[in-house]
Amino acid sequence: MLEELGKRAQQAVELAQRAGAQDAWASASRGRSVEYSWRDGALEKVQENTSRGLSISLYVDDRYSSHSTTDLRPEALERFIGEAVALTRALQPDPFRKIPDPSLFEGRPTDDLRLVDESIDGITVEQRLAWLKELDAGLHSDARVISGTSGVQDAHSMGASASSNGFFGTSESTSVWYGGEVTIQDEGDARPEGWMWAGARGTAGLISPQEIAATALSDALKRLGTQKGPSRKGLMIVDPRAAQNLVSKLLAPASGSSVQQSRSFWVDRLGKPAVSEKLVITDEPLLPGGWASRHFDGEGISAKPMDVIRGGALQNYYLSTYYARKLELAPTTGGASNRVVHPGSRDLAAILADAGDAIYVTSWLGGNSDATTGDFSLGMRGHLVHNGEIGGPIGEMNVTGNLLTLFSQLVEVGSDPWPYASLLVPTLVFDGVEFSGA
Repeated sequence: MLEELGKRAQQAVELAQRAGAQDAWASASRGRSVEYSWRDGALEKVQENTSRGLSISLYVDDRYSSHSTTDLRPEALERFIGEAVALTRALQPDPFRKIPDPSLFEGRPTDDLRLVDESIDGITVEQRLAWLKELDAGLHSDARVISGTSGVQDAHSMGASASSNGFFGTSESTSVWYGGEVTIQDEGDARPEGWMWAGARGTAGLISPQEIAATALSDALKRLGTQKGPSRKGLMIVDPRAAQNLVSKLLAPASGSSVQQSRSFWVDRLGKPAVSEKLVITDEPLLPGGWASRHFDGEGISAKPMDVIRGGALQNYYLSTYYARKLELAPTTGGASNRVVHPGSRDLAAILADAGDAIYVTSWLGGNSDATTGDFSLGMRGHLVHNGEIGGPIGEMNVTGNLLTLFSQLVEVGSDPWPYASLLVPTLVFDGVEFSGA
């Protein structure tokens, strides 16, 4: 199938040039996914999707456009591309739109990224239902449970890309995920919730359904009796699952588009100290089994590790060739791969034990963050920590401040990154944080 997709991509490039395009980039893809959901003892949804398609970027007389189709029959493809080239000629010229320089394709790595596991294609209906029943039983193992929903998702995708200036590459990946969410009865109208999902490239890498259900239920039970937290200024310990959200907000404005359009608090800060030196983040596209691992990015730029934050400063923007030209900088990559916050030496349990008095944040509830200024206000849930002991659950409070200021107050990075994401973030500890509550 990869060979067939490669032929389709190359054929599309040839058709585009024949129709008058100076350059073209085409990608053909095929994917299959299966999703089951189970709610309170009964199967709720079964969905299977199989998709096939082709996208093409056209460079015609200093004009640019992109198009996609699901009809890959030769005669339909020829007509589709011919019309797309004609439409592109009607657009305004954009001198910054050029096909990537072929020198960026050089040095492509060949590392085995371990993204494909053949066990995915062998998952049966019976296996999916067995997982769901185990998850459901675990989620309903407490009498206070009101409702529990569990799900299974597995997928196998592949693609091939070709360009008019010498690029050709293929990619393939598999994944399987399962997990659940549970709601329990508390006093009055309170309905605490908990969740847990885990994934792997193949079935052998999955943790047990019982462990997943136990974690989700435990999270919900810990929320029983939630009280409004106090207003205070002090130490904030952020659970790895919640810490991802903060780091994502910090890095989102580091994109070339945000910087070029002055919609980023990172403008004019490249290489300048702005956050704690304890925060070291690298982009790692060659991480074996990583959720965003790859040999090349969407423009064919060969993958390589990249410093994002080091020495307290942002070291690189995420620059596609288009925004690199606009900013008169060298391209890096247009999109993130696996972003890794370099871990410290202690896990959450050790950090909590030595914390004295603090607020332990387990999740965020809404709020907002301004990518231009870095100002934020986020609702939170968590626990009071007193003399190193986790106390009762708290909520109905906000954390406010500025992202650059907050990350300059980072005092410790844990050793326990949450593994089920392409942004790998461990426990984070901040001092001098403003909390608004009772």
